[in-house]
Amino acid sequence: MKLNYKIIFHFLGLLLLFNGGFMLLSSLISWIYKDGITLQLSQASLVTMLSGGLVMLLTRNHNKEMNKREGYIVVAFGWIIMTLSGTLPYLFTESIPNFTNAFFETMSGYTTTGATILNDIEAVPKGVLFWRSLTHWIGGMGIIVLAIAILPLLGIGGMQLFAAEAPGPSTDKLHPRITDTAKRLWLIYFGYTLVETLLLKLAGMSFFDAINHSMATLSTGGFSTKNASVAYWNHEPIIQYIIILFMFLAGTNFVLSYFAFKGKVQKIIRDEEFKLFYRFVIIFTIIAALIIYFKTDITVSTIKHPLVWGKGEGAIRHALFQVLTVITTTGFITADYTTWTPFLMVFFFGLMFLGGSAGSTSGGVKVVRHLLMIKNGFIEFKRTLHPNAILPVRYNTKAVSGDIVFNILAFFILYMLSFIVGALVFSMFQIDFQSAIGLSASSLGNIGPALGHYGPVNNYAFLPDLAKWWSSFLMLIGRLELFTVLILFTPFFWRNR
Repeated sequence: MKLNYKIIFHFLGLLLLFNGGFMLLSSLISWIYKDGITLQLSQASLVTMLSGGLVMLLTRNHNKEMNKREGYIVVAFGWIIMTLSGTLPYLFTESIPNFTNAFFETMSGYTTTGATILNDIEAVPKGVLFWRSLTHWIGGMGIIVLAIAILPLLGIGGMQLFAAEAPGPSTDKLHPRITDTAKRLWLIYFGYTLVETLLLKLAGMSFFDAINHSMATLSTGGFSTKNASVAYWNHEPIIQYIIILFMFLAGTNFVLSYFAFKGKVQKIIRDEEFKLFYRFVIIFTIIAALIIYFKTDITVSTIKHPLVWGKGEGAIRHALFQVLTVITTTGFITADYTTWTPFLMVFFFGLMFLGGSAGSTSGGVKVVRHLLMIKNGFIEFKRTLHPNAILPVRYNTKAVSGDIVFNILAFFILYMLSFIVGALVFSMFQIDFQSAIGLSASSLGNIGPALGHYGPVNNYAFLPDLAKWWSSFLMLIGRLELFTVLILFTPFFWRNR
């Protein structure tokens, strides 16, 4: 079957229109704060929307049937098109005049990685900072999922796109119609963003800082408006606790949030992935907090605050914050965990391979995959003793098909191979071992802070240009969970059948 190129380009044009519209919103913020770049942001928006409108106009007479191959192409190239057009606000305003740096920052934004090349974030105009956070927010739930919500207006079915955009073992849907599912997901996402913004504002943040950090939190992105990231508010623990709460919510399956709002609490309590996720958070926080308390000299705020009650509170808060920010792949920073003893540095490096829940905005391997791999491992032990027994892997009391188990095992093997190859390529740019493995794990897991020279208190500004392109590629395949992008490199994908 030949590819339907017209529908592919038509959808890419639609994505450009979306992107241009969000740029226009950034120009409005620029105008409100009078930062002097409103015209440049408006020009970037106009160029993007005109390009998208022209592509849609030229492909208006298209066959509206979309198969799986076209879905994968739209998603993979959609992210690239969004990233290329997303560089325009940086280039037009000269906030990031270098194209490689602008592409890296934009890809880091859309993939919710949070790695930055900006040395002085606080000197960047507010309109650009808002655009930077907005790329997180768009990429968090997925621009494709947003577009699916309006596909009925175009007469296009969206299941292939949704499957490619949100791959993985979770098949929960909120509504039989995929477009209604997308709308409900975005409504929950938008609602959480508003609530966090309000709470952060009440806790003492400016409105601008609050909206930017809310978008970065719910998308599990990590871009901040401050050079010190969330460490800027180490004297305001209530702000950090609010971010902790919403990082946890963003790292859980959004379907569970929907069930909570519908009063179906039993579904949440019985969900095996959720139970393992919060247990991981508790256990890892206790381990980190104990070592921080007894082995490190953390700085405790001298400002009198009802939530600050000494080194114990500081150890718990920093441990909980850093465990959540790494597991959910958010990448906010309250302290440099690479200086918290060698054990904790390796500990947090290991957490980079965990990831949040399926159906969340987190990156990484995802908790449900680890859970099913562990269950399958134990069943293999039983099969050794009872080779003729039928022992299915069960998840939430239901038997998991062998195809899903094989897919998860293949994903994990491919993920680890990608990590190893990623580190090898970084080492080719004369990057030391610790930094290379940190960069590879962080880029692939969409985490942001890495190890070594690219740890939590540093940025990626001095990364060689070719290494930035490689890091951007790892961010993309990590965000789209490997298969969606890597399948495009197989010869059989392009054969007409």
